[in-house]
Amino acid sequence: MSELAKRVGVAVVAIPAVLAATWVGGWTLAAVVGAVAAIAAGEFVALSNAAGTPALKVHTILIAAAMPVAAVAVLEGFPVPPLGVAVLLVLELMVVALWVRGGSQNALGSVGATLLGILYVGGMLSYAIALRHHRFALDARAGTLLVALPLVVTWVTDSAAMFAGKAWGVRKLWPAVSPGKTVVGAVAGLIAAVLVSVAAARFALPPLARIGMTTGAAVGFGLIVSAVGQVGDLAESLFKRQAGVKDSSRLIPGHGGVLDRVDSLLFALPVAYVLYDFVLVVTP
Repeated sequence: MSELAKRVGVAVVAIPAVLAATWVGGWTLAAVVGAVAAIAAGEFVALSNAAGTPALKVHTILIAAAMPVAAVAVLEGFPVPPLGVAVLLVLELMVVALWVRGGSQNALGSVGATLLGILYVGGMLSYAIALRHHRFALDARAGTLLVALPLVVTWVTDSAAMFAGKAWGVRKLWPAVSPGKTVVGAVAGLIAAVLVSVAAARFALPPLARIGMTTGAAVGFGLIVSAVGQVGDLAESLFKRQAGVKDSSRLIPGHGGVLDRVDSLLFALPVAYVLYDFVLVVTP
């Protein structure tokens, strides 16, 4: 199978599953996001190990997977540990790192890599829960659209950048970090994201979710989410370059690893959550 055929095959299976979990929301969505976070966190640990700053594998995976569940627990009104407990967790990580790594390895670097993996993967993916239950998510349909929009914007950005880069790209965007990305591809991704965002603001959000954006707000939303998504892609490329690998894993045919698929979303989801407060309005 060609790489494109593999990508399409994975998308046909994955997209309906993600949308179904998003529609249900709550604990179902937390379970799906937690599973994705666990796999992506495991891949992050592999990258950190290869880069010479090994994260604590069990801590990184378990806590990253627990963060989306904790987000739903907060929404459901369950009591959450105070800040002091979170601080104690950092101390516990330091003790474990000193015990496991010993004096011959970078124990404090291991703590830093562990905390980064937890927040980078688990913390950022938890914004899928926040988006699904955003204050503008008036019902399940609206919540699903609020999650789907940044997903579609980043996916369209990635696809447009790939096709335009291969067809017309000459000048590299940042060859020291990601040799395959081009300036033409990045610009094409921005343009495609704006078109999708404007179309969603006009034809999807008002009739389906009773919310909307002005055309100017939709343009700004598309540009910002696309741009930060591309930065997220470059950030993971930097991790992989330091680790000396092309993909975070070979788990997904035609796509590489789970972390390779969500790297843009790790930046796009929290930014979209913040932007919604400024660009969305309730429509009649």
